[in-house]
Amino acid sequence: MTTARRYRLYDLVHARSGDKGNRLNIGVFCNDTELFGALREPLSAEFVRGVFRHRNPSSVVRYELPKLSAFNFVLDGVLEGGVNVSLGLDGHGKTLSYLLLSASLEESPALRAFVEGRKVQLAI
Repeated sequence: MTTARRYRLYDLVHARSGDKGNRLNIGVFCNDTELFGALREPLSAEFVRGVFRHRNPSSVVRYELPKLSAFNFVLDGVLEGGVNVSLGLDGHGKTLSYLLLSASLEESPALRAFVEGRKVQLAI
C-alpha cells in the first residue's frame, strides 16, 4: 500500500485576495489549462472551507474561470466583521491568499499526470 503524495498549492499556482465587508475573495491562478483541469477535483470549496475552518466561514463558493485557468473562492463571515469592525491585523484579508497557498493537496490521478508530465518534483 502506497501513501498518496501531497503537493503544496504554493508550488503549483498563484493567488490574490481581497475583501468586501465581511466577505473574503481569493483568486487562484494556474499557469496553464492542463493544471486547471487537474485541480478541478481536489481544489474544491470543501477543501478551502477546511483550510479556513478556524475562521468558521458561513459559506464558501467556488467559481470556475476556465478561459483564465483560474478559480475564484468567495468566503463569507471570515473577516471578523470587515475592515471597519475587526481588530484583526489584516482586516482586509490581503494576506489570506498565502494561508491557502500554504495548504497541501492530496494527489489525484489528474494531478499526478500533470506533475509527472512536467517532470517536476513537488511532493512534500
